[in-house]
Amino acid sequence: MHHEISRIRRDYSLKVLSETSVHNDPLVQFTRWLNEALDARVNEPTAMTLATVGANSQPSARLVLLKDVTEKGLTFFTNYESKKGRQLSENPRAAIVFFWPELERQVRFEGITEKLPSGESDEYFVSRPAGSKAGAWASRQSSKIDSRETLEKEVVKIISRFKDENIPRPPFWGGYRLIPSAVEFWQGRPDRLHDRIEYKVTNGAWAASRLSP
Repeated sequence: MHHEISRIRRDYSLKVLSETSVHNDPLVQFTRWLNEALDARVNEPTAMTLATVGANSQPSARLVLLKDVTEKGLTFFTNYESKKGRQLSENPRAAIVFFWPELERQVRFEGITEKLPSGESDEYFVSRPAGSKAGAWASRQSSKIDSRETLEKEVVKIISRFKDENIPRPPFWGGYRLIPSAVEFWQGRPDRLHDRIEYKVTNGAWAASRLSP
């Protein structure tokens, strides 16, 4: 290999994370960190790695965008017939990771996913640009296609089909919510002695503890 990646080092020293500084609800704490990432204008602050596992037990991961965070959990949207959609139908358990290198922070979620009610998916779809709406119809996500030209022709067909009306949400496209059962906040610290605070549900309530780096 041309570059010696084993020699890459970076010492983290921007911030600290303590048990006394975090909120007792991890979703509130996450919202605080997300707002700080937005205020700091970090690159793609809502990008998150979504990991799923289907019936064959083979993990699969990809980047998707967070679209909402509430007291219930984290929301994202996709094609139900995509690889991740199929895997979530086979096994609703999933994991999510955010990494904000500019703030030397990482957040990990583990939990169960559920489909959003159709009304919530409809409401979000209405807010999308027309091109994104057409793309949702045209793309049979994760399936093989002959060429990009084939995809672009399909987009033209969709736009022509709905030219006199608003493009509705495809029945095969919508939202999911990850309901977390475990959340971990990671703050980079010098000498790889990073701060890690983990939340888990215990007797119906969140409990936080410090983990060794």
